[in-house]
Amino acid sequence: MTDSLQKIALGGGCHWCTEAVFQSLLGVSRVEQGYVAATEDEAWFSEGVIVHFDAEKLPLPVLLEVHLRTHKSTSAHSFRDRYRSAIYTFSAIQKTKAQGILEELQQHFEAPLVTRVLDFSAFKASRESLHNYYRSDPDKPFCINYINPKLKLLLQEFSTYFNASYLR
Repeated sequence: MTDSLQKIALGGGCHWCTEAVFQSLLGVSRVEQGYVAATEDEAWFSEGVIVHFDAEKLPLPVLLEVHLRTHKSTSAHSFRDRYRSAIYTFSAIQKTKAQGILEELQQHFEAPLVTRVLDFSAFKASRESLHNYYRSDPDKPFCINYINPKLKLLLQEFSTYFNASYLR
């Protein structure tokens, strides 16, 4: 793996939505959908994805801003155990970078971010029938009501990084 090819795990909302958001970005080569666990006190699994990306095409600060803007990153709602707002890192260097980026991005949000930077521990893939959920049938009500608004936000706010052919 070259220095520009990286991976990071993200959790925030339903993994169907999160998968579609990151599949739509230029520079993302693969998105693994499932359940992510952190270490120590955060060792339980919650919905998330592992995003494999080229940092030269999609810089980490942009990727993390997309993540924060496409889920309720300032809400400590009652489903946070299932939908933990998190950035799971694979190295100490990546963790330090992610923490610095979160601090910088906080100024763009009125409420405090609840997103946490955690050490990645484990991943369990969701069942195969859920993979590529949006791509398999973008006309499903869930896709229309929940995923399309996120993709339209990306088209408007992150057009440089958005693969417009992804949106139907």
